[in-house]
Amino acid sequence: MDKDALRTLMVDEQLHRRGIKNKKILDAFATVPRHRFIPQASQNSAYADHPVAIGENQTISQPYIVALMLEYLEIIPKDRILEIGTGSGYQTALLEILSHQVYTIERIPILAKRAESFLQELNTSSIFFRTGDGTLGWPEYAPFDKIIVSAATREIPLPLIEQLGEDGRMVLPLGDSFSQMLTLVEKKRGSIETTDICGCVFVPLVGGFGLMQPS
Repeated sequence: MDKDALRTLMVDEQLHRRGIKNKKILDAFATVPRHRFIPQASQNSAYADHPVAIGENQTISQPYIVALMLEYLEIIPKDRILEIGTGSGYQTALLEILSHQVYTIERIPILAKRAESFLQELNTSSIFFRTGDGTLGWPEYAPFDKIIVSAATREIPLPLIEQLGEDGRMVLPLGDSFSQMLTLVEKKRGSIETTDICGCVFVPLVGGFGLMQPS
């Protein structure tokens, strides 16, 4: 089966049948070539229903979990989004389709460079890149309408709370290496409200406000 057919099958069986209803999200998944962001050695798993290793002890998340996070963000076209953990760049490409601008931070230079190269090949034009500690956010461009964090930490990093705009939404996994809960964070009248979404497994968030400190 060719890559286009596998991508269509992924959208139908892994996303739509599991309850992802947002047509723009489904269309974005049908458009972005996920296999382009997967190392050659793992190409056979590009559209599989599980995370895939991308090197540097990092993974590209299971398609359904990515879609679920995007759906809970409730992205609209005018949104400015902060992404913590560029990783492969796949989720970044999806965010760019759904929003106005994406500010993405990756702490591992080799992954950041590779993702930026992949995304430039797709002619993306509204993505801004930074290499560094994602737990500090990107204060120069705050506030953000939406924030998405692709690694787990015990507590919501304070800088990200401060950089989330009023009526903003953030989705991130909270917990430790053994037990995590995908969580929706909403800022309303300056206060923070959280809602549990589902159990999950992500790599630890590394940084000054993360689960692990940088080595």
